[in-house]
Amino acid sequence: MKASYADQIRLVDVAELDARIARAERARANPPQAARVQELVARRGELSHQLSSRLGVRDDLRSELARIESDVAVVDARRARDTERLAASSNPKEAQGLESELLSLTKRKGDLEDAELELMEKLEQADAAVVEQEIVIAQVNADGAELSAEAKRVVAEATASIEAATRDREAIAATIPADLLALYARLLPRSSGAARLTDRTCEGCRMVLAGTDLQKLRLAAEDDVVFCPECGSILVRTDDSGL
Repeated sequence: MKASYADQIRLVDVAELDARIARAERARANPPQAARVQELVARRGELSHQLSSRLGVRDDLRSELARIESDVAVVDARRARDTERLAASSNPKEAQGLESELLSLTKRKGDLEDAELELMEKLEQADAAVVEQEIVIAQVNADGAELSAEAKRVVAEATASIEAATRDREAIAATIPADLLALYARLLPRSSGAARLTDRTCEGCRMVLAGTDLQKLRLAAEDDVVFCPECGSILVRTDDSGL
């Protein structure tokens, strides 16, 4: 195939724009922050499960403390009643029974208050554990929000890059002969499609050409369409090709 030097150079411009579009599409489909965001989502799920467990422990302690406080109130009420009855009693046997019951109630209240103090200490620890977990979750949420914002920025920039490169590509491609453009399209799935030869190196595959391959290129006419022997891309020769 024959193609003017100008058309071949424009074809390289199309190839470079296609490569830029492909990179931007990859960034848009999978921004670099995406994996970390997914890790944080999973981490937040684990932390939320742990928080639920800590909340359950705290709620159980609160329920138990409320039960003991209710029992203390019952004991206080009975002591007040027995004390009042003892003060008004003139029956020695009844008085003796009331005094015995008051002693039992006093011991019962002491036991309840000891248990109450122990529960209050445990509840304080449980409250601290809940707050600690909530702080960790809040930080994970903040990190996730920041990364998500960065990912959205990357996607927006990639979209803008795709739109600009696509416009430029369409404008340049419209000036290239259809048969040359069709050949490039057939080669593109297996290579860069078209690339410059710079300092005896194909910029498509970054391979340095052998001496025999370079000799063939030296003998080719300027408007001959030649190919990289390594990757198959259309190889465009320039003043910097090193031929």
